[in-house]
Amino acid sequence: MAKPHSHLVLENYIGGTFVPCRSHIDSYDPSTGEVYCRVPDSGREEVEAAVAAAKEAFPAWSQRSPEQRATVLNKLAELIQDNLEDLAQAESRDQGKTVTFARTVDIPRSAYNFRFFASSALHHLSECSQMDHMGCLNYTLRCPVGVAGLISPWNLPLYLLTWKIAPAIAAGNTVVAKPSEMTSVTAWMLCKLMEQAGVPPGVVNMVFGSGPRAGSALVSHPEVPLISFTGSTATARVITELSAPFCKKLSLELGGKNPALVFADADLDQCVETTVRSSFSNQGEICLCTSRIYVERSIYAEFLERFVAAARKWRTGDPSDGANNNGALISKEHLEKVRGFVALAKSEGGVVHCGEGVDELDLPERNAGGYFMAATVVTGVPDSSRVMQEEIFGPVTCVSPFDTEDEAVSRANGVRYGLGAAVWSRDVGRVHRVARRVQAGLVWTNCWLVRDLNLPFGGMKHSGVGREGGRDSYHFFTEVKSVSIKH
Repeated sequence: MAKPHSHLVLENYIGGTFVPCRSHIDSYDPSTGEVYCRVPDSGREEVEAAVAAAKEAFPAWSQRSPEQRATVLNKLAELIQDNLEDLAQAESRDQGKTVTFARTVDIPRSAYNFRFFASSALHHLSECSQMDHMGCLNYTLRCPVGVAGLISPWNLPLYLLTWKIAPAIAAGNTVVAKPSEMTSVTAWMLCKLMEQAGVPPGVVNMVFGSGPRAGSALVSHPEVPLISFTGSTATARVITELSAPFCKKLSLELGGKNPALVFADADLDQCVETTVRSSFSNQGEICLCTSRIYVERSIYAEFLERFVAAARKWRTGDPSDGANNNGALISKEHLEKVRGFVALAKSEGGVVHCGEGVDELDLPERNAGGYFMAATVVTGVPDSSRVMQEEIFGPVTCVSPFDTEDEAVSRANGVRYGLGAAVWSRDVGRVHRVARRVQAGLVWTNCWLVRDLNLPFGGMKHSGVGREGGRDSYHFFTEVKSVSIKH
């Protein structure tokens, strides 16, 4: 008789205590397609308890000095670093990404988020103005807002969760966080480090569950004055509607349909290598991934040949195999969605040069039921196609030729998104000119994903509302007040 599978069962973390939940959601290992974890299916009751714990913890935590809070954040960073390998293995199994990517990107950046905001919180300045003719001195104060509601996505689970928790608590807020129900394990593991780091009970609360139940309860809670969300534009619309009656502060980091503009004078060696990485890293499941590549016509054929050859070398397979660049997509439903875009491209006359439907994946037997898709390059798709207009969020990119700089900029801007863009050229005047004209919150020239966390992060148009980063996060997680002193 076969033994029943033993699944990992997560619990909510409320008021410094792990609290079991009555009902659960199945969570799958994307590399095998099998259930391996059960996540709390929290609702209004659990959110209510978490908000109450956060409210109770707020007065004492907000009254600590920035230096005292920074000590706790630095200890959390140290503990994440100490547990890097366990966290990387868990992130890979939960999300489908390679262990190598989790080990070198996700978990180190999660630790750095706490270190960065621990330091950043110590270096903010207030404003001051004198009105000598009135005998007045004016200055500004920034105060924590209260209970922050944080909702993070499934693509970079711990990386983006800590990107929210760190600035929120560094500024003196307490938080109720809801990670994606598809990738909750590293958030649960982080909770185990809270007490060791000296995080007081109630300062960080973790409520696991779905968006329609736990997420909606959090967003519509009258005593949560601030919501930071990273995810889809469609979900952001719902959040905006639910939070509107309460006039909440919103930070919405949403989708992208990011262009790369490759001019004839680009360094093609560097460009091809980097653009393969920008198109396919983390299975293409990064909001900043390149999904539209516009190449000046005189080098289009050479670029395409070299790019397809490089894409074919981008290995997809077992996430635990260090030789692989990509692992599995997050879910069966998402894999089918991404495949659907490739099928649509073909039906509209597009040509698939490599990847889906062209190159077969050689997977180990244990991964036969996993959600894998090879790096896929498509040409011949009109800009009006859904393939060129909608966020695919998978290992698919489209390549098209252009003739003039004006055409390239116009086509880059011809979508509803405006998150990131890359410009490839050795002409200094051109890169400055195009960077100014492209409608994107982040523009990289001759590189990709170079990030100074002090600088604003966020998108234009349907790619979001607000910015995150050193000063911007501090401003979002605080309220400013002006004080006038008559002397």
